Amino acid sequence: MLFKLSIQNIKKSIKDYVIYFLTLVLGVAIFYMFNSLDSQQAILEVSQSKRNIIELMIGMLGFVSVFVAIVLGLLIVYANNFLINRRKKEFGIYMTLGMGKRQISKIILLETIFVGIISLAAGLIIGVFASQFMSILVAKLFESDMSEFHFIFSKDACIKTCIYFAIMYLLVLIFNTMTVSRYKLINLLNATKKNETVKIKNPFLAVLVFIFGSSILSFAYWKVTGDVNSMNTAEKILPPILMGIIGTVLIFWSLSGFILTVTQKIKKVYLKDTNMFVLRQINNKINTMVVSMSVICLMLFMTISILSSSLALRNTMQRELKEMTPVDLNLYKTANLSESYTRYGIKHTTTETQREDSKHPIKETLINNGLDINVLKDIVEIEVYTTNNLTWKTFFGDKYSEIKKMYPGLQYEKAEEIVKISDYNKIAKLYGINEYELNEDEYIVLCDFDSQTEIRNKVLEKGHPLTIAGKEYKPKYNKCQEGFIMMSTSHTNLGIILVPDNCPLTEEMKEMYLLSANYNATTDEEKQEIEKIFTGSESSSNFVKTLNDNRIEIEGFTKISLMEASIGIATIVVFIAIYLGIIFLIASSAILALKQLTEASDNKQRYTILRKIGCDEKMINKALFTQIGIFFGMPLVLAIIHSTFGIQFAITIMSGLASKDDLLPSIIATVIIIGVIYGLYFLSTYIGSKNIIKEE
Repeated sequence: MLFKLSIQNIKKSIKDYVIYFLTLVLGVAIFYMFNSLDSQQAILEVSQSKRNIIELMIGMLGFVSVFVAIVLGLLIVYANNFLINRRKKEFGIYMTLGMGKRQISKIILLETIFVGIISLAAGLIIGVFASQFMSILVAKLFESDMSEFHFIFSKDACIKTCIYFAIMYLLVLIFNTMTVSRYKLINLLNATKKNETVKIKNPFLAVLVFIFGSSILSFAYWKVTGDVNSMNTAEKILPPILMGIIGTVLIFWSLSGFILTVTQKIKKVYLKDTNMFVLRQINNKINTMVVSMSVICLMLFMTISILSSSLALRNTMQRELKEMTPVDLNLYKTANLSESYTRYGIKHTTTETQREDSKHPIKETLINNGLDINVLKDIVEIEVYTTNNLTWKTFFGDKYSEIKKMYPGLQYEKAEEIVKISDYNKIAKLYGINEYELNEDEYIVLCDFDSQTEIRNKVLEKGHPLTIAGKEYKPKYNKCQEGFIMMSTSHTNLGIILVPDNCPLTEEMKEMYLLSANYNATTDEEKQEIEKIFTGSESSSNFVKTLNDNRIEIEGFTKISLMEASIGIATIVVFIAIYLGIIFLIASSAILALKQLTEASDNKQRYTILRKIGCDEKMINKALFTQIGIFFGMPLVLAIIHSTFGIQFAITIMSGLASKDDLLPSIIATVIIIGVIYGLYFLSTYIGSKNIIKEE
C-alpha cells in the first residue's frame, strides 16, 4: 500500500518536484561530464606531455568534485526541505487517519528513492551525451586528433557519480526522518493557516543604512580599481573584500525599506495596478532573506568573475602565444664565465673548458660538440650586453623614490639588458615584428609587460638621458616600444635597451648569446623528431643540454614545449572555472526558486483576496511575474556591479596574462551561460508559482 501511495503522491505533486528534479538532473549531468574526462577519446590522441597535463587537470578536478558534492548535497537538503514543508497538511491528514510517523517516513523514503533514481538516470543520460561535446571541447583546447573519435561511456565516472549522489540521498533521508519525527499533529493541520507577518523597517533608518552600505561599497570599488597599485599583498586585499561583504549585507538589509519609501513618494507608481501588493511582498521576502540574498549575490558575483576572467585569460594566452612563439627554437648561454657564478641561489664552480667555451657563439659550440647544424634553418644569433653602471635604479633616475613606493618588490639592482640595433633588427626580421632605426645619440626601450611599461613611460616622457659605456644617449621615443628577443608564453619583456651599433660596448660587458632558429622540417612528425634532439625527451618543458662530458650547458625553449605548457595551464584554469561557476550558478538559482515557491505557497490566500477584490488572472499573473523578476533580478544586478570592478581588478593583477581586449568575448560567453541556467530557473519558478496560487 505504501508503495502505491508513494507513486500516487509523486504523480500528484509532480509540479512541486520540477525545481528539485531540475537541480538534481543538472547536478548529476555536470558532475558526470567533468569526471569523465579521463575516458574521452580526445585524451587518447595527445602527446605524452599533454597527457601529463590532462592527468594533472583530472586530479585537480577530483578535489574540486568533493567541494562540488558538498555544495550540491546542501542544496538538495535545502530543496527537499521545501517539499516537506509543502506537504505538512497532507502528513497531518495521514496521522489523523491513524498512520504513524514511521509509516510516513517510509512513504517519504520511497518517494525520495523514486525521484532519486529517475533524476539520477535522467542526469546520467544527459551527462553521457553532453560529455561527447566535452570531448570536442577538450580536443580543441589541447589541439588533439579527433579523426578516430567514437562514442564513449565512462564507467568510472558513472560509478563515482552514483556513489556521490547515493551519499547525498542518504543524508536527505536522514534529514527527512528527523524532520518528520519532530512534527506535531496540530502544527501539521494548521500549517497552511500560518503566515509570516510583514515587517516594515523604519523608513528613515533604511535610507541611512542604504546610503552607508553604498558608501562602503563605493570605497571598496575605488580601492580595487583606483588604488590598485597598493593592492600588492594579501593583507591589503582582504579589507576591500570584507567591505564588499559588509556593504552587500547592508544593501539587502535596507533595500526593501528604501525601495518602499522611495516608491511611496511617487503616488502614480505606488498606487498603479497591483504595485502596492508587489512591493509589500518584495519587502517581506527580502526582510526574511537578508543573509541568503547576500550569499546568493556573492555567489553570482563569483560566477560572473570566475567565468569572465578565466575565459579572458585563455583568450589572451592563446592570442599572445601565437605572437610570442614566432620560431621553433631559442637557445641561450652565459658569456664570459668567471671561475664561479651563482644561479638560483646556488654557487657553481666552472671548469677551464666552460670558461673557454663561454667566449664563443652558440652555433660554434653546437658544431664543435657534434650537432648536425643542418637540422636547423633561418639561424640568427645575437649578443646581449649588461653593465653594472646601468641598472633599473639608474634608469628610473629621479623617479626612483616615487616608483619604489609604488612597487617596493622590484629588483632595482638588476642590470638592464642592452642590444645593438642591427642585432635586434636581424632577430626582429626573423620574428616578423617591428624593426627600428637609431641616430648615433639615441636609445629605444623595448617593453611589453603592461605594469613595467607604465612606470618606464614615466621616465621616458621626461626625456631622461642614459650614460652607456661612457657616452650619453637620449630617448628616441617618449614611451616604450613593442618588441622582444626571446620567446615566451605571453608579453613578459620587462625591458631591453636598444643602442646604436657604434656604442662602445666592450667584450667584458657581453652577458649572453642568444640563438633563434626554425627546424629544417616540413611536417609535424619531422619537427617532433628534431624536438627530441634539443629536449632529450618528448615531455621536457625546456632545453638544458650538457654537451659531451664537458659540462657545457646551453639552455632554451622550444615553440612546441611552450605551447603545450601554456595550453595546459589555460585549459586547467578554464575547466575548473566553468565547473565551479556553473555549480555556484545552479545553487544560487535553485535557492531563489525554492524560496519563491515557498512564498507562493504560504501567500496563496493573499492571491485569493486579490481575486475577491476584483483583480483578474492577467493582472495577478503580471504581479507574480514582476515580483519574481525583481526577486531574481536584485542579487543579479548587484552581482553584476560587483563584477564590473572585480573583473577589472583581476585583469590588473594578472597583468601580462590577461588583457581587457579579450574581455568582450568572455563576457558574452558568460552572459549566455548565466542567461540559459538562470533563465531556466526563473521560468520554472514563474510557472510553478502560477500553478500554486491557482490551487483551490
